[in-house]
Amino acid sequence: MSTLIRHPYLDHPGPIAFAHRGGAADGLENTVAQFRRAVELGYRYIETDVHATADGRLVAFHDDTLDRVTDGAGRIADLPWEDVRHARVAGREPLPLFEELLEEFPDVRWNVDAKAEPALRPLLDLIEKTDSYDRVCVGSFSEARVLRAQRLAGPRLATSFGTRGVVGLRLRSWGLPAAVRRSAVAAQVPESQSGVPVVDRRFVRAAHALGLHVHVWTINEPERMHRLLDLGVDGIMTDHIDTLREVMQKRGVWF
Repeated sequence: MSTLIRHPYLDHPGPIAFAHRGGAADGLENTVAQFRRAVELGYRYIETDVHATADGRLVAFHDDTLDRVTDGAGRIADLPWEDVRHARVAGREPLPLFEELLEEFPDVRWNVDAKAEPALRPLLDLIEKTDSYDRVCVGSFSEARVLRAQRLAGPRLATSFGTRGVVGLRLRSWGLPAAVRRSAVAAQVPESQSGVPVVDRRFVRAAHALGLHVHVWTINEPERMHRLLDLGVDGIMTDHIDTLREVMQKRGVWF
């Protein structure tokens, strides 16, 4: 590793392989069945998302509505859990509660995108209740949301940058003055945004100088995986979990 281990969540002997939504390419994203397949392949880090139902239950699901990937319909925030629990991803698999995932997969570390503000407090309460601080990293596109999470939970909580934090780090990598939040443990970023490169050697160097990991999403092609690992990134998130596993095995960094 190029960076110090600033938080137990990051204690891993080499680049981290993240199963994005458990491996979304298989068509059963964010389901227990898909998470189990990733774990059986050897994944110990899984990326997922959470939304709160109308009655405050924390569901592992990406979209704010059920419509795209399930046989249900409607905004999760407007529906009680009793309704949401009957929806099936690809017409087959139920939506899990995040609390159930923590129990079902005790050896997995979770990278959790708090997709909306109502999910934040239930997520933090669950992490506290289950003492899962070493197993969960909280992220969001909203820097204000992850900053609020950090302030509410304290230094035991691992968080990544929101968009504003990533912009600040990119500016610093170009030698420009920019403030960055020192309580984050990782910059979780796309390889590029709107045609503008985000991850290059300067960006990785700037992150490592601050003791931050760089995790890149969502990378599905072997050549891109190899290029990023050559740059020294600390983690890759992928929909194609078989592919990333094969790449890391070839490089001798699959643990």
